[in-house]
Amino acid sequence: MRSLKLALILLSSLGLIFLGACSNNNQASNPTSSSTDSLSATTAIETKSEHSEASQGGQVVETDNYHLELVPLQEENETHLDFYLQKGDEHEAVPNAEVTAQIQLPDGTQETLDFKYDADGKHYTALLTEKSAGQYQVKMIADINGEKVNGRFSFNQ
Repeated sequence: MRSLKLALILLSSLGLIFLGACSNNNQASNPTSSSTDSLSATTAIETKSEHSEASQGGQVVETDNYHLELVPLQEENETHLDFYLQKGDEHEAVPNAEVTAQIQLPDGTQETLDFKYDADGKHYTALLTEKSAGQYQVKMIADINGEKVNGRFSFNQ
């Protein structure tokens, strides 16, 4: 009898914890339960951040008047890195920059890659031949006629 009561109390406690976790999650993700004021605030934030959306499907960093986007594409024996360096609200390509990447590999070692401009694709490209599994930390450095523009990215392989 005593073990039955203990099991019932334990089961009830777990049920309440689960119910509490589910109800908090639903409130955060359900926009219909929020007021009109918070809905309009969310819309205002989304309107502001449209400029920083990924146009090529990669990670985006907005810095000053520049849009930086890194797209790592896993290939058979290497990773193809596409870097889009664009200027202004219209995201015009910047073809005359010197672009390098400082990459921290999963084992902690550093590698530097020089990027070349692809005029057809209007972006910079490089190949990373490292095959180690894990997270890669990338610092992109662009020198545009003496003006330095930096962005930090990461990707898993």
